Amino acid sequence: MVIHFTRGSSQETETRTMLGGFYLSSPHHASRDTPCPKCGYQTKTEGVTQTCLDCFLYGGYLYLFEYGVSPAFFLAKARGGTCTIASSDSTEAILRRAFFLLKKGFGGYHLFKNNCEDFAMYCKTGLLLVRTSIMSVGQSGQATSLLAAAGAIVSSSLVFMITSLCGLALVGCAMYCVSRYVSDIGVRCDVTKVSVKKVPMVVKEDWVGEIIS
Repeated sequence: MVIHFTRGSSQETETRTMLGGFYLSSPHHASRDTPCPKCGYQTKTEGVTQTCLDCFLYGGYLYLFEYGVSPAFFLAKARGGTCTIASSDSTEAILRRAFFLLKKGFGGYHLFKNNCEDFAMYCKTGLLLVRTSIMSVGQSGQATSLLAAAGAIVSSSLVFMITSLCGLALVGCAMYCVSRYVSDIGVRCDVTKVSVKKVPMVVKEDWVGEIIS
């Protein structure tokens, strides 16, 4: 069984239209005509849900996300959303968070600030973004890598007139790597360990929160 955070059917359509089929999160199942014989799942709803692995994958593939990797390993992974420098907590802590949020929820789904990767990374590490702005993104490595790529393209275009194509590629690659690195939850200064009981108060519809110790 898999506990995961999913967007609603209407958001699925909007996301496909906006991104042309590019997914920032792991494969999400679609609505079924009949209940799943394994888990009883039928209708896709937004929020934290529990389904069998088959319903979660829905024909997709299962990939391993790595925690506690070295900075060199992290930078060597050109694709975002595959690893993080942050270390994973114990299995007991991970399950406790997941089952608690299955009952209490994880706020509203947002493609860039509160998606399924944000949920999974919180359950694994206990780290949560507690100070956000309109232009910021959540912990999702896929979301930050997309914005890093966009930033690298813009930055590279600014030096197009003063560098060779090779130099342009190197500058763009360097900008992308640096942006990915500083956006990782293992090095960000705007994330902190948050008790799972405080999560429903922190993760709100506007994705703005602050922890007061």
